[in-house]
Amino acid sequence: MRVLVTSSRNTFALDIIRKLGSLGHTVIASDTYGGAIGSHSKYLAGHVVTASPRFETDRFIAEVNAAVLEHEIDIILPMFEEAFYLAARAGDLPDGVKLYTGAFSELARLHDKASFQRLAEQADVPIPETVVVTSDAELAAAIDRFPQFFARAAFSRGGVGLLTNTGPLAGKISAADCHPTPEQPWLVQPFVDGPMICTFSTVVDGRVTAHCTYSAPTQWEHSTGISFLAIDSTDTLRYTQRLIDELDSGFTGLISFDFVDHDGELFIIECNPRPTNGVILLEADAFAGALTGAGERAVVVEPGLTSQVQLAVIAEAFTEPLSKVPAALQSALRIKDVGAGWHDNAAMLWGLATLWHGAELDHGSHKEIMAALAEDIVWNGEPIEGMSQADADALEAVHAQRV
Repeated sequence: MRVLVTSSRNTFALDIIRKLGSLGHTVIASDTYGGAIGSHSKYLAGHVVTASPRFETDRFIAEVNAAVLEHEIDIILPMFEEAFYLAARAGDLPDGVKLYTGAFSELARLHDKASFQRLAEQADVPIPETVVVTSDAELAAAIDRFPQFFARAAFSRGGVGLLTNTGPLAGKISAADCHPTPEQPWLVQPFVDGPMICTFSTVVDGRVTAHCTYSAPTQWEHSTGISFLAIDSTDTLRYTQRLIDELDSGFTGLISFDFVDHDGELFIIECNPRPTNGVILLEADAFAGALTGAGERAVVVEPGLTSQVQLAVIAEAFTEPLSKVPAALQSALRIKDVGAGWHDNAAMLWGLATLWHGAELDHGSHKEIMAALAEDIVWNGEPIEGMSQADADALEAVHAQRV
């Protein structure tokens, strides 16, 4: 395979680059800045810097196309929310290249947490009661409805911007700082007590080909995983396949879900239609085979497998203000990164550049680090420059289906 891995700033992007490169596949990395950690792995055949998909979509697509043609790329593997921009402009990509993600209409349905609730209900996957709010007054009424609540924007990601009155994240932000609108609604749910359970899957033509269920026994400030432990996948694999069947029987892509385990009963919380750190628990050959749909049954990571990622502190512990950077670096020094080692250490050294890039994007606004770092590659539900009328109509339909 000849693969272009986009948004190589992500920890899991570096892991995927190492996996595919170590097997002899040709891997090119891209990101919007030259210091991205994945762009400095020794397993790369090259890397390119592109414009921001969010702020300069036309230029981003043109530069991705140039990289595809120059390096004779077979597959584009999106690592973050640039997937939405690529999917919306899939018709503009060079002939013959495979974009390894779903259609834009599918991604929008998964990413919008309000429409995802309806999808989960239709797939008969347990999900907490959800109230969609579009104004400050509705938000206040909804959080008063639940003694313990959990609220976030319909388009949000990771542990960023969570409003709750329960648990270690209680009071991290206040309702006065949250302003839902009809264009950017918020979701309010009763707080479901229990540990967070995460999944990562590869899907080919509607069939799950690899699956990992994991917990994060060690976390940075209660939100970002530092170590990962594979756990039983029986229920999550069944739920994942149900969701794919309900979404599109021909879906192909990388997809991740978050659940809460409440006294042995799983409740689905959200979908990330992209990779997450669960991929690091898959063996390289299993991951590469799953991308092609090899094998009649899904490869499932056995419970008990563990891994730690030093860059989960440096490059993914972005849920804290920039003032916490010194503590993050101290934690990084205490962690053994079993996925890296000295065989590819140059990439590790570029982790500091990731933090610096986040600080530059912050522009003194004191955002959480993850929000700042992802500022130029996120998608928050707005129409995309150059998207087809069919995709624009699909986006309107997703908004109209909010419950």
